[in-house]
Amino acid sequence: MLRRVFRPDKFTGLHMIGVMALFFGTIISVNLTLAIFASTSWSGLVVENSYIASQHFNELTAERTAQAGRGWTATTAYSDGVFRVDLRDAGARPLRGALVAATIGRPATERDDRTLRLAPLRAGGYGVTTDLAPGIWEAEVRVDATGEKPWQSAIRFVVK
Repeated sequence: MLRRVFRPDKFTGLHMIGVMALFFGTIISVNLTLAIFASTSWSGLVVENSYIASQHFNELTAERTAQAGRGWTATTAYSDGVFRVDLRDAGARPLRGALVAATIGRPATERDDRTLRLAPLRAGGYGVTTDLAPGIWEAEVRVDATGEKPWQSAIRFVVK
């Protein structure tokens, strides 16, 4: 049978069906493979419903403008298994007596996300013991200071 199909003397309808099946089979298998990879990787979504999030855009912008008006700054560091956040007010004085939490994770995946409560350190600032693998990390720091609205800042840092 195969000898008859692959005989070089003429191109028949059976040959054309085989060519079409191989062509479309290749296209469909590649599309299915890419669809499976796309559906099992990170979705890229920052918010679940962008329409609802867009309705609160002006409120969020006003909150961020008010936050920027405070002049507070946050810097992060990670060494010897301690994640540290140094918080300063507009006069570059350390912030003291605040409740500080940080959600730490990788920028492109949610697998390593964790929320940490930071405690005041003797050397100043706030810190917590945690294990971070080398690479790029992102920390969303939230500060609840007495008598103030919560302050937030997103900071990327590199662990070597």
